[in-house]
Amino acid sequence: MGKKETNASPGDGLRSLRSTMLFRAINYELYVKPNSVIMAMGIVAIAGCAGYILYMRSKYENMGYYSAVAVDGSETFKKKVSKWED
Repeated sequence: MGKKETNASPGDGLRSLRSTMLFRAINYELYVKPNSVIMAMGIVAIAGCAGYILYMRSKYENMGYYSAVAVDGSETFKKKVSKWED
């Protein structure tokens, strides 16, 4: 069998090394060049989700609710009640 010579250039990374097709299929993201458009859409989506969660949490806290953890481990929002008011 003849060996295939590859000329590795700086910045090639793992693409310049010999590997099996199984390794390339399992570790697909190591051999694909980054796509800036998809990366930007993912960052916007994650930032939007985190912003929405923070917005909803601050909305409930401003309304006078707080997060309470029940005995079974579930988290619920309860209205703050003062023991001084009756």
